[in-house]
Amino acid sequence: MRRSRLAAYVSSLLLAAGTALTGAATAQASQLAAPGGYVALGDSYSSGVGAGSYLSASGDCKRSTKAYPYLWAASHSPSSFDFTACSGARTGDVLAGQLAPLSASTALVSITVGGNDAGFADVMTTCVLQSDSSCLSRINTAKAYVDSTLPGKLDSVYSAIRAKAPAARVVVLGYPRFYKLGVTCVGLSETKRKAINDAADYLDTAIAKRAANHGFAFGDVRPPFTGHELCSGSPWLHSLNLLNVGESYHPRAAGQSGGYLPVFDSAA
Repeated sequence: MRRSRLAAYVSSLLLAAGTALTGAATAQASQLAAPGGYVALGDSYSSGVGAGSYLSASGDCKRSTKAYPYLWAASHSPSSFDFTACSGARTGDVLAGQLAPLSASTALVSITVGGNDAGFADVMTTCVLQSDSSCLSRINTAKAYVDSTLPGKLDSVYSAIRAKAPAARVVVLGYPRFYKLGVTCVGLSETKRKAINDAADYLDTAIAKRAANHGFAFGDVRPPFTGHELCSGSPWLHSLNLLNVGESYHPRAAGQSGGYLPVFDSAA
């Protein structure tokens, strides 16, 4: 009699343990399932200008299958993927035309924005075509804009993202330094190259601060791009491209997969 009671007791314990394990396994499986939707916002550094393999349906936005958002979605299979980043986008463009896919079910958002607001293209044009002093003057104007106006514009974008996607993890990515310094390099002077790098740092610092104030993660791509700048042995950026000016000073496919993707993957 005692043996039968003991056996029944042991059986009940095993049954309870099995139920608990099944419940834990079910919970773990649900955690491993697709976490929700992913929405990729931003400018040309997120759309993938310079990486080639552009999606024909994206038109002038030039969204690339080699851009970090597309690569991340292909390897992680989120429950949905909306790729609205667009070449040339400023903060106002993101607000006006990119946020529609965001919702309460959005789990992840990525964005690069601010460079066009600060006059990136005009800075590079000035520095390529004009004197050192003109280049530095234009950069100082851009820095003044980053101090006075850009923070408010970033706040508007970040607040809108949070309002439309209250549960999402938001990863704000920065911009790389463009040039390797202290080496012989045809093209811009060392003075110009250093000033452009300093401007990238200045912009990244401002973006990182606004992202942190909104509780967003900041993905710093400068470390992986170190050693792969222009004037290095294996640049991940296009230099001035007269045949396709729009790709100038944008990441190549290697910059998207080797620079942006691992930083975003780590922050996501």
